[in-house]
Amino acid sequence: MRRLLLALVISAAPAAAQTISSARLSADVKTLASDAFEGRGPGTAGEDKTVAWLIARMKALKLAPGGPNGQWTQDVPLVRTQLGAGTIAVGGTTLERGRDVYVSTVRPVDRVALANAPLVFVGYGVTAPERGWDDFKGVDLKGKVAVFLVNDPDFEAAAGDDARGKFGDRRMTYYGRWTYKFEEAARRGAIGALIVHDTAGAGYGWATVTAPGGENYDIVRPEPNDRVLVQGWIEGAAATKLFAAAGLDLAKLRVEARSAAFRPRELTGQTLTADIAVTHSTSRSSNVLGRIPGAKRPDEVVMFGAHWDAYGKGKPDAQGRTIRPGANDDALGVAGLLEIARVMQAGKRPDRSAVFAFWSAEERGLIGSESYAANPVYPAAKTVANLTLDILNTGGKARDVMLVGNGQNSLEDELAAAAKAQGRVVTPEALPERGLFYRADHFPLARRGVPTLLLMAISGAPDLVKGGRAGGEAWLKDYMACYHQTCDAWSPTLDFAGAAEDVDLVRTIGTSLANSTRWPTWRAGSEFKAVREASAPR
Repeated sequence: MRRLLLALVISAAPAAAQTISSARLSADVKTLASDAFEGRGPGTAGEDKTVAWLIARMKALKLAPGGPNGQWTQDVPLVRTQLGAGTIAVGGTTLERGRDVYVSTVRPVDRVALANAPLVFVGYGVTAPERGWDDFKGVDLKGKVAVFLVNDPDFEAAAGDDARGKFGDRRMTYYGRWTYKFEEAARRGAIGALIVHDTAGAGYGWATVTAPGGENYDIVRPEPNDRVLVQGWIEGAAATKLFAAAGLDLAKLRVEARSAAFRPRELTGQTLTADIAVTHSTSRSSNVLGRIPGAKRPDEVVMFGAHWDAYGKGKPDAQGRTIRPGANDDALGVAGLLEIARVMQAGKRPDRSAVFAFWSAEERGLIGSESYAANPVYPAAKTVANLTLDILNTGGKARDVMLVGNGQNSLEDELAAAAKAQGRVVTPEALPERGLFYRADHFPLARRGVPTLLLMAISGAPDLVKGGRAGGEAWLKDYMACYHQTCDAWSPTLDFAGAAEDVDLVRTIGTSLANSTRWPTWRAGSEFKAVREASAPR
């Protein structure tokens, strides 16, 4: 099978005049990350400029519109909320927003108003009957604020702990994601949810948590009150003090939470009071879709995806910069999709259709891709695969490519074959505890059974041709210091040669699939295998 795939991906290699261009990648990133696009915030003037630019680029490439009813765009109805002035306190002690606690809301309300809401520690907040695990034990959370640990129960598990190995060891499952925890709190009637932050468990520092500045987005819901009123994070040291004030030892409770016998604990005497102004508005954002129609089986779709949005404008940094330009996250992914479209369009028309999806509001919780997955233009059963680009290596050429979500589906074999054709190898993600497989726009498609492949360079340090693994670690450290910050900006010092090779891997795999009758499959044990089999994509 590997030899067959290698032959197939080599046959999909472009002619010399049709290679992925690092110079074009750099030029597009420089444009999209410029001040003119204002950080590409959904529902802003920056979105209008971005959408118009994307459509113009795809028209220039002679792509067909890929949205519903022959349009370039698909509506994504959004609710935007922004917390304003106000206070939040626990047990009479005011917490400093941004330092001790970070909160937001997704409800379209005028105020976040809570008076002495009880706080209940629910461990990791997991209910997983298939794994024999229930952290809640029937606790009543109605009108209360649930306090969670981040990640999975076995993230810090030691030998002998009940949780050891139940959730993939240090490989985060969906139960470890903050989105799951907020949703579970709402399902159980909680009025609020706070997650205790620690950098190792979250996979990012406190600066990343506070980057949205009290802003949040959600899709327009018929019942917005089915979400918690206030959600967010409490900083680790502040949480330790809070638990101590309630007569509890957070460090000991972390250990208890790794036991199947764990029971929730109320933080006696420590209630939460909040009175914070909220501004909210309803708007329509847009996914942007282009298409190369298939010559033989146009109803079968190979989808390429990246998100066009970044974090817009925020508070001034030390240099007074307010625009968070999202050069790598994910202007580079957008540039990569445009390059794939250019090269594919210059070649033979594929048998299957190729769709290029530029998603809105990824940074606000995968909202654009989730909105699409709930209302697909192309049925999931007819979508052969989704190939996603989200943060690529700008440290130069690498001897390897990082695989996110190792063991999920057969697209991994296709990646290995394509990498071998480049003289490279595949390295499984070095930081599976970050749960990157659940944090990018491919995930809503995966939940509908579509086999997916995600390239995301922050899943581990690349083995750079110049500098080796140590050089890759230095690049990764420097980039993560700018993750979601004003310094994720285009610079002439960025080296796009490695990114070009990674984009070409995705182009090779996608082109090969588009000219074949193959249907990638989920591995045995994947949570998405049964969904795909039920849809019978044949």
